Amino acid sequence: MDGRLPKQTLLVVDDTPVNIDVLDGILGKDYKIKVALNGEKALKIAGSENPPDLILLDIMMPGMDGYEVCRRLKENDATKKIPVIFVTAKDEVEDETKGFKLGAADYITKPVSPPIVRERVKTHLALYDQNRVLEGKVRERTAQLRKAFETIKNASLDTILRLSRAAEYKDEDTGAHILRMSNYSVAVARKMGLGEKTVEAILYAAPMHDIGKIGTPDRILLKPGKLDPDEWEIMKKHATNGGRILVGSDAGFIKLGEVIALTHHEKWDGSGYPKGLKGTQIPLIGRIVAIGDVFDALTSKRPYKEPFSLKKSYNIIREGRGSHFDPDVVDAFFEAEDEILKIKERYKDEGESLLLQMAGIDRGLNM
Repeated sequence: MDGRLPKQTLLVVDDTPVNIDVLDGILGKDYKIKVALNGEKALKIAGSENPPDLILLDIMMPGMDGYEVCRRLKENDATKKIPVIFVTAKDEVEDETKGFKLGAADYITKPVSPPIVRERVKTHLALYDQNRVLEGKVRERTAQLRKAFETIKNASLDTILRLSRAAEYKDEDTGAHILRMSNYSVAVARKMGLGEKTVEAILYAAPMHDIGKIGTPDRILLKPGKLDPDEWEIMKKHATNGGRILVGSDAGFIKLGEVIALTHHEKWDGSGYPKGLKGTQIPLIGRIVAIGDVFDALTSKRPYKEPFSLKKSYNIIREGRGSHFDPDVVDAFFEAEDEILKIKERYKDEGESLLLQMAGIDRGLNM
C-alpha cells in the first residue's frame, strides 16, 4: 500500500452512453466512476451497502426522469445526504429552480465545461466530507453526553434509594421493602397502560413514599402492638413530613416522589390521610403506589405482625376494591399477578447488596 486514500466514488446517471463517456473522461482519473443508464438502477446503486459519495444526474431520461430520481433520493434517510448535481441540457431558470427545490446541490448545463465540472465536484465532495466529519463528532459528543447523563442519573438514583432505605431501615425487618413495593407499582402501572417513561419515573420515585418516617419516633414505629389514637395521629404525620422534605425540587423524580409521599395513604372512599381525598381526586400515581405498598406490608413481617399468607393478602385487597383502592388499580394488580410473584421472590433475600438490588430494579423495567 502506498498510503494514499482510496478514490471517492461518483455515480453518473444518464441514458446516453456518450454523455457518460464525456464525464468519465473528465473525472475518471481522480474518482471511481459508477454508471446507471436509468433512474431505477441509480436508486439501487445509491441505496446499496457501498453508496456513492456524489451523484451526477441527467434530467431527461425515459421512464423515471432525473427530477423523480432526486425526489426519491431525498426522501430516503439512507440516501438523502448524498449530494446530487444535475447535469442537463435543460437550461431554463425554472428548470434550475425546480432542481434546487428538490434538494440538488448544484446544476450544470450541457455541453459541460471540464474545469467547471471538476471544480463543482471537488467543492461539493469537500462540503459533504466536512458534514460527515461534523456529524461524526456530533454523534460522538452525543454519546459522551448520554453516558455522562446516565452516570449522573445513576448516582442520583443511588442516593434516592439509600436515603429512602435510611427512612425505612428502623421500621422494616428488611430494606428490600422499597425495592419490592416500587417494582409492584411498576407492574401495576404497566398493566394500566402507562408509558415507559412514566413507568421508569414511578420506579425511582416510589421508594421515597415513606421518607417522612425519618421524623417519626422509634417508640411509635417499633411499637409491637396497636397504636393508641394519639400515637396514630403522630404516625400519620409522616405523609405530610415526606411532602415537606421533598417539596420545591426541580428534579422530576423528586417532584413525583413528593406526590407519592403525600397521597399513597389516601383511600378511594375518602377515608384516608392526610387530606381525605376521594376517588380521582387522588393522583393516579398515589393510587398505584398505595396498592404496592399495602401488598408488601401485608406479606411482610412487621413489628406488630407476622407476614400474612398470599391468600389472606389477596382477600384483603379484593375486599378493599372500591373502598381503600381504586377498582381499576385492583384489577390491574391481579392482571399483573405473575409479575408480582416474581418480584416478591426476587427481593426476598435480606443479604443482597443494595447495588445488586438496584440492578434488579433495572431488570424489572424489562419484565
